[in-house]
Amino acid sequence: MAASTAAARRLLLALAVLAACLGSAPHGAVALRSLGVGGAKAADGDAAVDLDASNFTAFLQTSPESFAVVEFFAHWCPACRNYKPHYERVAKLFNGPDAAHPGTVVMARVDCASKVNVDLCNKFSVDHYPYLVWGPPTKFNLAQWKPKQENSELELIDDGRTADRLLKWINKKMGSSFNLDDKKYENESMHPKNTSDPEQIVRAIYDVEEATSHALQIILEHKMIKPDTRDSLISFLQILVAHHPSKRCRRGSAELLIDFDDHWHTNLSLSLEDSTTLLKGAGEKVCGNGVPRGYWIFCRGSKKETRGFSCGLWVLLHSLTVRIGDGESQTTFTSICDFIHNFFICEECRTHFYEMCSSVSVPFKSARDLALWLWTAHNKVNERLMKEEKELDNADPSFPKIIWPPKQLCPLCYRSSSRTADGAMQVEWNEDEVFNFLVNYYGKMLVSSYRETSMQSFQVASISDDSSASSAATVPIGAALGIALASCTFGALACFWRTQQKNRKYYHLRSLKKI
Repeated sequence: MAASTAAARRLLLALAVLAACLGSAPHGAVALRSLGVGGAKAADGDAAVDLDASNFTAFLQTSPESFAVVEFFAHWCPACRNYKPHYERVAKLFNGPDAAHPGTVVMARVDCASKVNVDLCNKFSVDHYPYLVWGPPTKFNLAQWKPKQENSELELIDDGRTADRLLKWINKKMGSSFNLDDKKYENESMHPKNTSDPEQIVRAIYDVEEATSHALQIILEHKMIKPDTRDSLISFLQILVAHHPSKRCRRGSAELLIDFDDHWHTNLSLSLEDSTTLLKGAGEKVCGNGVPRGYWIFCRGSKKETRGFSCGLWVLLHSLTVRIGDGESQTTFTSICDFIHNFFICEECRTHFYEMCSSVSVPFKSARDLALWLWTAHNKVNERLMKEEKELDNADPSFPKIIWPPKQLCPLCYRSSSRTADGAMQVEWNEDEVFNFLVNYYGKMLVSSYRETSMQSFQVASISDDSSASSAATVPIGAALGIALASCTFGALACFWRTQQKNRKYYHLRSLKKI
């Protein structure tokens, strides 16, 4: 029995990994900078991330930030020691959970006096200390670079010897106006306007990961897995295994699903020690031990109490509805409604959402219908919150609730629009264009800048989370193959999982009869 169970688990795990699109996800760049995830870490009290030859490429390749600054230095160099406080002062603006401008610039350092980094420093032609290189994080993966190299997006920072001068150089390069005195949530004008810049959604993949992990943390912290709720969580995990936009979350959800019955039996007889152990590990397991990072990027409000988790969860739900097949529309609808009803901790929000779910009388027959229903539900929520925030005067000044999508993002979505006497927006929608917008915005664009490092043992070139205009002909084929493979393999995984539960119940009943 033990041998067969172990063999079944190995098979299940293999299927789960395959269902998660055969990926080997990195942990570096999405880590909270002070945690040291994936070998990359900041020293105690430091904001800049210490890298070496073993994690340099992986960390930068998967960074959510638009730009990177890498300081090459030597620990024995007096000038480097004197420069460190200046570099750290700028790094604290961009790195870590207390950063005023997270997700903008990642600041790292490499110690060229360490033997393991000799070749890495030579690759960047380091000939003095400190030596600062600027550019998009993904462009640091090259065989050789020289300061005056043509057609390179990397650039040597030639005027950054003090914190003021370094930040001035960055501001000039980015066309920004960051200030060394900027604090978290204080400089509202710096926040990206999601209503006017469609490219901002590409940064939301990191917030979707964080929202997924945070949701599980809440479930565990509040001991919300009970005999009458466990099935709804299993159902939601099944949807995540096949359709979560992040590879690492698909894989982590599959692994969690495989071990689910070991941890949460139907009688929920967990000891306090077991619960504490699960709480510590499961939240990290679902999307990787670099999540949560401790800050939001796309979903970051201009005030501490706005946006964040609720925004990330909405983006996750929208992304699921544009990835499913028509045959999965009703089960996905039920899974989402039950998940919110059982596990979303805001009682008023949970009640309103479930009322909208209960008002649906006809089963969904297509993914299009489900995606449009969720979009309509989201706008109903926004309309309700707009009125409440106006009465209480507590709206986020940079991100007030609006009818979505605004005309700036999707002019073709609007047939006509007008204002009622009380100022409410009335829109005649072109639902075909709305659906096209949702598929592009929460589907293709959401993962278009999401990078994962090469697989350690093998490559599957046709299955990728990456998409670009230059590969428009190949992306749909790869995406379709990935979804089909995940769905088919997940069917096998679910079948094995159910069989395993039945076998356990059978043997349990047999043992009771013997007693």
